[in-house]
Formats: sequence, structure tokens, C-alpha cells
Amino acid sequence: MSNRIVEENEAKKMDIRTSSSSGRHSEELPYVHKVGVPPKQNLMKEFTDTVKETFFADDPLRPFKDQPRWRQFVLGLQSIFPILEWGKDYNLTDLRGDLIAGFTIASLCIPQDIGYAKLANLAPEYGLYSSFVPPLIYAFMGSSRDIAIGPVSVVSLLLGTMLRKVIDPTENAVEYRRLAFTATFFAGVTQATLGFFRLGFLIDFLSHAAIIGFMAGAAITIALQQLKGLLGININKFTEKTDIISVMRSVWSTVHHGWNWETIVIGLSFLAFLFLAKYIGKKNEKLFWVPAIAPLISVILSTFFVYITHAEKHGVEIVSHIRKGVNPPSLHEIYFTGGYLIKGFKIGLVAGMIALTEATAIGRTFAAMKGYQLDGNREMVALGTMNIVGSMTSCYVSTGSFSRSAVNNMAGCKTAASNIVMSCIVLLTLEVITPLFKYTPKAIISSIIISAVLSLIDIQAIILLWKIDKFDFVTCMGALLGVVFVSVEIGLLIAVRKQDIMNASRFGEKISISFIKILLQVTRPRITILGKLPRTNIYRNIYQYPEAAKMSELILQYTSPTPTMLRILRWLTDEEEQLKENHLPRIQYLIVEMSPVTDIDTSGIHALEELYKNLQKRDIQLCLANPGQSVIDKLHASNFAYLIGEDRIFLSVADAVLSYAQKMEEF
Repeated sequence: MSNRIVEENEAKKMDIRTSSSSGRHSEELPYVHKVGVPPKQNLMKEFTDTVKETFFADDPLRPFKDQPRWRQFVLGLQSIFPILEWGKDYNLTDLRGDLIAGFTIASLCIPQDIGYAKLANLAPEYGLYSSFVPPLIYAFMGSSRDIAIGPVSVVSLLLGTMLRKVIDPTENAVEYRRLAFTATFFAGVTQATLGFFRLGFLIDFLSHAAIIGFMAGAAITIALQQLKGLLGININKFTEKTDIISVMRSVWSTVHHGWNWETIVIGLSFLAFLFLAKYIGKKNEKLFWVPAIAPLISVILSTFFVYITHAEKHGVEIVSHIRKGVNPPSLHEIYFTGGYLIKGFKIGLVAGMIALTEATAIGRTFAAMKGYQLDGNREMVALGTMNIVGSMTSCYVSTGSFSRSAVNNMAGCKTAASNIVMSCIVLLTLEVITPLFKYTPKAIISSIIISAVLSLIDIQAIILLWKIDKFDFVTCMGALLGVVFVSVEIGLLIAVRKQDIMNASRFGEKISISFIKILLQVTRPRITILGKLPRTNIYRNIYQYPEAAKMSELILQYTSPTPTMLRILRWLTDEEEQLKENHLPRIQYLIVEMSPVTDIDTSGIHALEELYKNLQKRDIQLCLANPGQSVIDKLHASNFAYLIGEDRIFLSVADAVLSYAQKMEEF
């Protein structure tokens, strides 16, 4: 017993001496944790994980796990037709909200559809057709509760402009209409394909700034195009070009012999009425229905006025005729062979992407506002299917409408059934009411379009772009000015990317401002000098934190996987010159903080190797701090970690500074 006590006391003394010794040792050589190297993954597993994260991040098959066959079948049907999911809980309260919303958006869509068909250079009834079949399809397949489906101004203008360059709508109306249906078919195929293969993330690559500029430019162009209807200018005397210079030249050249004062009075009077209605709706949200029904009231009153005064005999142009009846089938009119097939595909691809972008933006906005999830890929399939079916039933490209969706939401819609209500009212209009539109003045249609599209000019968003990112502002203004001063296609080229849109684009592939910005961000990453914040071991940008102390080691942080060697060497030269002037020791270590770099490729590793070799010639040691899992894995796979030495890779900047400070003291 006594021997065991003696042994324990001796052991305790030994522990104390060891602890004291290790304490002194830790003061002399600080503990530095090594950077962990992840275990090698199986190539197939790595590939499947990447595919899953890219295309199946939301794990769409989770609800099907551990479910019986019949339940999986029901879930499968509900994933294709969401109406089967929310329809089982549908009640009278939902029906009341959807009925009110459906009637409200129908009163807005009928006059708008007639005007938007004119933008697409189609007969008025085709606008109404496009608000009958597509909304019905979407109501069964769409997952948004708030989107109101139908023709929209920007897509109508884009479609009309691009189709006109291929076929003249006045000389070859039948071929023009067939090409419009072909473009609509391929727009739907594009949208459905993106959704089916879960490629919805591609929409995120469209610059938000460019879309703002494109929408604003398109709104200005559409408003300018309506001057011929608002001023009563004969269509044969008005230019077919869309740029502001051509349009204004055409307007002023007809001022003495082309304007019609009766048309101007009617158009401006009701335009003022529409703006007043919008002002009332903005001032009092409870009066949201005032701007919603104002277009229909304008149509009714102006039609009645023209009918009783016979203003059409005094030069006031009227709609004259809208075909009565439901959508005729048009599958046989789509070009599946011949020269127009490729042209229809190209136009449909562009129109489909723009329509998809608009619908996605609207859906996300209202889903976030109301707190429900929106499946982007399912939305794409729904939008694509409705346009494919629409192309077979005499419809042109339809999508979610900003103005109608806002009214739909304010009117208290509960589900997508409000689109069904709207479709039923449009059907009633096609079957019964269309003959009454015979005396509707075209000036009213122009007034309705102008009042609708001006809301697409988001001045506050443009100002915000200027405050946040000047390059985004340049992108936005480039798209806007491209649409206004050249053409819709050029504005679209600036906004996204396209080849050989017009003869001026013969220098190969054009690169948009958005693409240039991406190139600059990749090839000219932000590089910052880090300094130590007082009384901490934290290192931050010395320009953001002027109180941060610069270290004897040069500490840089960059955001790209490809470091720009010339810029880094230039910084080193500048720093060394300053140190020499102040009679301070030269730089011996360059510490590169890599936490912003999430991945690296062979080009990035090659750039690091070149940087290492150049630093060796200057007798400066290269050190890396805080590389991520993917980065450190590839640095070891390429043997770069062994080239610079594993002891030169640290978990943090503080560890690197502490380690080299100790070595410099020893030296």
C-alpha cells in the first residue's frame, strides 16, 4: 500500500515536470495545426455527388422513399399536376378569392391582349386565344399561386420584331402566322427541356442588371411604337424600324398631313384617365380594382362614343373586326420541315428564354412574399407544356405577366384557379362579345399599352445599381440604350449573348457587357493586403480597416483560383521600394490567404507554380493559408504542396505569421 502511494507521488511529480517542460516548450515553439488533407474519394462517387448537387439539390425523390406503389403513383401524378395536391383541400373561401381575382384580371387582360397581339403583328383574336388555352394548362401544371398567364408586352414586341425580319406580316400574313406558331412551339420545347433536364439554374446566369435595362428599353420602344395609334398616323406612313431616331423622324415628318386631331383627343383623354386610375390604386391599396378595370372601362366608353358619333368617318381608325369563336387548331400550320424550321427554332429559343426569365422572376417574388416554395424546374415544364399546346391551338408565346400577376395578388387570389376563371371569361368574350369590339378605336389600344408598359421602367432599381456596382449600371444602360437607339435584338445581344444578329455583327462571336464583366472578375480578381487588427489574431483588408497593422510578411488575399502573377510581383516591388526608403528589413515571406477560393483548376495551379518560381528568384518564401478542401486536395494531387513544402501551408494567417516570427527570432 505504502509502495503504491510512493509510486503515485513520483508519477505526479513527473507529470508536473513534464507539464512545466511542455509549457516552456510551447512558449518557445508555438503549436501550429496542420491543414487536413481529405481522404481520396472514389471517382464514381465524386461524379455522382457532383451531379446530385448540381441537378438534384432539392432531392425531388425524397417524398417517394419508403412509400407503397399506389402512393408513389399518386405522388408522381401530383408532381406533374399540382392541382391534384392543393385541389383536395380547396374550399369555398378559396373559391371566393379566386373568383374575384379571376374576374379582375380578365377585365385587365382582354383589352391588353388585343393590344399585345398588335405588337406581335397578329390579328387581335390571337391575343385572346393566348389568354384562353395557356392559362388553363398552367392552372393544372404550374406550382405558383399568383402568376397570371397570357401574352406580355416585351415578348410580343420581341417576337414581332424578329418575325418581321423574316416574313412581312402585311404581304404574307399566312406564312407570318405559321412562323409565329412555329416559334411558339420551339419556345415551349426550350422551356420544357430546361425543366425536364433540371437546367433551371442556367436562368441565373442572365444578368439581373441587363434584364432591368432590357425591360426598360423595351418599354420605351413599345411606347414609342404606339405613337402611330395615339396620333392617328396611317400605318403605311410610319416606319417599320424600332429605334427612337427613326420613330421620331417618322412622327415629325407626318405632323402636318398625318396626324388626326380627333384620334389625339380620344387617345390622350383616356391615357390621362388610365394614369389617374393607377395613381388612385397606388395611393390606396384597397382600391386596387380601380386600375384593374380602368382599361376595360376605357374600351367600353370609347367604343360607345365612336359608335354614336361615327368618328370612324372622320379619320379615327377602329379595330373593325375580331374573329368570333374559340381557338382553331393550328398543328398543321407549324413548320416541321423546310427553311422556316431553323428560323422558327432560333426565334423561339430567344423568345422562350426571355419569357421564362420574366415568369421565373414573378414566381420567385410572390413565393418569397407569401412564404411558399416554388419548384423552378416544375415551373419550366408547365410553361413549356402550355406553349407547346398553345402553338397547336392558334396561340403565340405566353408567360407570366407582371401587371396581371400584381393585380391577381392584390385581388386576393388563393390558388392557380384564378387563371381558370380568367380563361372562362375570355372564352365567353370570344363566343359572344367580340363583335362589340368592332368600333373600338385603335387609339385606346395604344393608350392601354403605354400605361401598361411604363411600369416596366424601374428607375429605383437603376439608381440602386449605380450605388452598388458601377459595372452593373453600365450593363443596364448598355442594354437600355441598345434597345432604344438600335434595335431590340442589339439590346438583347448586350444583355445576354448572341451571334450574327445583323450585318454589323460579322466579326465572329460578339461578347456582351455581362460576359466581359465575368471575364474581368476571373482574370482580374480583387487582391487585397491584409493587416492585423489590434489586440486580436484577425487579419483584414488594410483599406477597410486602416487601424490594421501591416506585418513584416506581405499578406495577400485574392478571390480567384487563378492568381495574377504580374500584379502580385508589382505589389511586391512597390512594398520593397517603400521598405528600402524607410530603411526597414526586406520582405522574406509572402502569405497568400486562400479562404475565398472555393476551387482551383490546372490553370490556377500552374499560375501558383510560376509565382513560386519567381519568388524563389527574389529569395522570398511563398506560404498558403486556409485552403479549402477541394483546393488542398488538388494541390496534393498536383504535387504543388510538396514543391513548396507541406510546412508552408497553414490553417490560418495567424499560424503562418506566428510560425515565421519564431523562425525570424531564432535566425
